[in-house]
Amino acid sequence: MKASQRDLLRWQFELTWSLFEYHLERLEPEDFLWEPVPHCWTVRPNQEGTWVPDWADTEPEPVPVPTIGWLSWHIGWWWSVSIDHAQGRTPRERTEITWPDDGRAAVEWLRGLRGDWLAVLDRLTDTELDATAPFPWQNDPEHTVAHMVTWVNAELMKNVTEIGQLRLLRAASAA
Repeated sequence: MKASQRDLLRWQFELTWSLFEYHLERLEPEDFLWEPVPHCWTVRPNQEGTWVPDWADTEPEPVPVPTIGWLSWHIGWWWSVSIDHAQGRTPRERTEITWPDDGRAAVEWLRGLRGDWLAVLDRLTDTELDATAPFPWQNDPEHTVAHMVTWVNAELMKNVTEIGQLRLLRAASAA
C-alpha cells in the first residue's frame, strides 16, 4: 500500500513525538531550570511575574547552553507560530509567547500544541501540501507546505534531542 504524502509526514511526526514522550514522562520539576554551565539561557519571571526567555536579537558567540525550560518555551514559540501560519491566522510575535511558569504546565502546553498540530496535519490535502509555504521561508515559491511540515518535524526532533540530553546529563551528574 502506498502511503500518501500527508500520512508519511504524520508518521514522521508521530515517531518524533514518541521519542519526546519518553523524556516528557521522566522530567522532574527541577530539570526545567537546571543550568549545566554558567553560560545558559533560561526562562525567568519578569517584574509582572510572567515567565520570559533569555533572548538576543543577534545570536551571541558562544551560543549559551539552553535549559530545558528555555527549550520548552522555544518549542512552544516556533510551534505556535507554525500553527498560526498553517491555520491562516496572523502569527503571534515572539514576545507574546511566554513560558507557563512550571515544568508540568509546560509539558501540558506542549501536549496541547501536539493536538493542534495533528488537527492541522489531518486536514491537509495533497494539493495543500504542494502549495507555497507561508513559513518559515516567507513565501519562497521553492518551499511548499510539505517542506514546512518537514521543517516542524526536524526542528522538533532537534529540540527533543537537546531536552533528552540535558535530562540525562542532569540525572548522571546527580548520581
